[in-house]
Amino acid sequence: MRRSDLVQHKEREKGASTRTSQIIFGERQHLLRVLDSLEGTELPIARMQQERRILEELIHARTRDLNQINTAWDEKIGLVLSADAKPEMLEKLVKQAPREDFYLLRLISEHPRANAKTLNKLAKHPYGAIRENVARHPNADASTLTGLCKDRSQPLWYLVAFNPNTPTPLQRRLRDRLKRLGENQISK
Repeated sequence: MRRSDLVQHKEREKGASTRTSQIIFGERQHLLRVLDSLEGTELPIARMQQERRILEELIHARTRDLNQINTAWDEKIGLVLSADAKPEMLEKLVKQAPREDFYLLRLISEHPRANAKTLNKLAKHPYGAIRENVARHPNADASTLTGLCKDRSQPLWYLVAFNPNTPTPLQRRLRDRLKRLGENQISK
């Protein structure tokens, strides 16, 4: 998990943090690795059984948490990861997914078959990694890219500058901006 995956939320200011699918999935993966590690060690049988039971309970709890965010979560992830994923199915999954399902939406935002309409919807998501994926996606359309380069929450204009679908005049302006930034760094 990247540090940027710990998205800043207003709830966090109050002391509570939102556990998105990205975070819960990461926890479950770590628990599965601990279980694999445990099964490769020599421990007394009673201790091994107790620890395995505890880890399996925690893994099942994370699976329930994922299904509370988005029902049949693992099946939906499997659909997105399938080589047979169709643009229409990806679009439908985006429409149905709750905003907290960061992991599913991030996977769709980087999927090669995501269409321009799907990417336009994802470009408005609060999770920065999703917007970054849209900014560099070869299927993002000109209007989506134009909107993303105006994002004040993160410097997406840099990614938009190198997307082949960016309108040429905008691409020139963004690359000039990048060039000026480079020149300013050299003069410092």
